[in-house]
Amino acid sequence: MTARRIIPCLDVKDGRVVKGVRFEGHVDMGDAAELAARYRDQGADELVFYDITASPEGRTLDYGWVQDIARLLDIPFCVAGGIRSVEQAARCLDHGADKVSINSPALERPELIGELAARLGRQCVVVGVDSAFQDGEWRVHKYTGDPNARRGAGRLTMDWIVEAQGLGAGEIVLNCIDQDGVRKGYDVAQLAEARRRLTVPLVASGGAGAVEHFRDVFVEADVSGALAASVFHSGAISIPDLKRYLDAQGVEVRI
Repeated sequence: MTARRIIPCLDVKDGRVVKGVRFEGHVDMGDAAELAARYRDQGADELVFYDITASPEGRTLDYGWVQDIARLLDIPFCVAGGIRSVEQAARCLDHGADKVSINSPALERPELIGELAARLGRQCVVVGVDSAFQDGEWRVHKYTGDPNARRGAGRLTMDWIVEAQGLGAGEIVLNCIDQDGVRKGYDVAQLAEARRRLTVPLVASGGAGAVEHFRDVFVEADVSGALAASVFHSGAISIPDLKRYLDAQGVEVRI
């Protein structure tokens, strides 16, 4: 079994890292570069940066900012935010990112996934999926970075992740909106169902509040990576302590 990845997530708004609860009520958590350096030194396996207002505002992220982050890091990192074309994605990679993640733009134009995979390589293409339980089904939402713009995407989550994989996604990040920021644990049931339907790596997002939650999602949902934000930003969980705990629990991690 490949070592499981611990992935801090940095939601960026106007150059600052923010965090909300269920995508609302964002509060400032610090400078993006400072937090990136901290997680690099603590042993994070990968970082993810989301420019959360790019898609709702109809723009793409700042390539200069990507380059600044790349100069700091010697671990892989993924960027997301308003990437709507192969050219924009390629510029992110040219400026130092290892992967690009698309979410709302992929829902608007699914063929973008295949275009990115053909030009950049499938391993560089991540599809983010924001999912909430409604009317007895897990359903996809888009424009989730802005509470005023957020709305349903008219797709069932399990159908969309299978379609995205078929179009060329090299990895799926499934963010469970109902769990986001509440620190009560990942949505293991939803993630396990997604894992059964996928062959590409699946990363869990939304709900981490204790080290046991990471163990549960790795063991019970068999995800490849676990993404978290507020517990790392606040210092409630340190990455070295988390990895030692998981290793002691028999979960293979890089220490």
